[in-house]
Amino acid sequence: MQVIALVHEENGNYGVSFPDFPGCTTGADNLADAIRKGAEALAFHVEGLVDDGPLPRVRDYEELVADPELRDWFEGAIVALVPYSPPAQSVRVNISMDDSLLAKIDDAVKASGDTRSGWLATAARERLERSERSGRTLAGRQPVAKSNKAKATALRMSARTK
Repeated sequence: MQVIALVHEENGNYGVSFPDFPGCTTGADNLADAIRKGAEALAFHVEGLVDDGPLPRVRDYEELVADPELRDWFEGAIVALVPYSPPAQSVRVNISMDDSLLAKIDDAVKASGDTRSGWLATAARERLERSERSGRTLAGRQPVAKSNKAKATALRMSARTK
């Protein structure tokens, strides 16, 4: 999904705002950076709104242009489409991991003031973002050689599912 951003240029500076997300603004020295930073600002803004209740409805171009309150916003603006991924509904999962790893995670969770689920979700998002930035997809990664212990564990788990 994409959301409409309005970019205004003044003296070589580009300001980005989102009519459907009042208060979400950013700026940059060039258009490309402004749009990129706009996407980052929008993601951060939406993350903060999730705790406050339902997210605003994203309107299409025709609806925004027809809104008399936004007429001034569109004057002289560059209209850009920015990627928008509304948060998905949380799903409960059951995972298994090494108990010492879980203890380290719980220590980090306690220090962060987060929940275990929130901490693990953040860690997964960060790992996915690093993978995307490096140009590698997780599906395209080369498998890591397994130790004998890991192979034995995989075989036991495979046998349980059969």
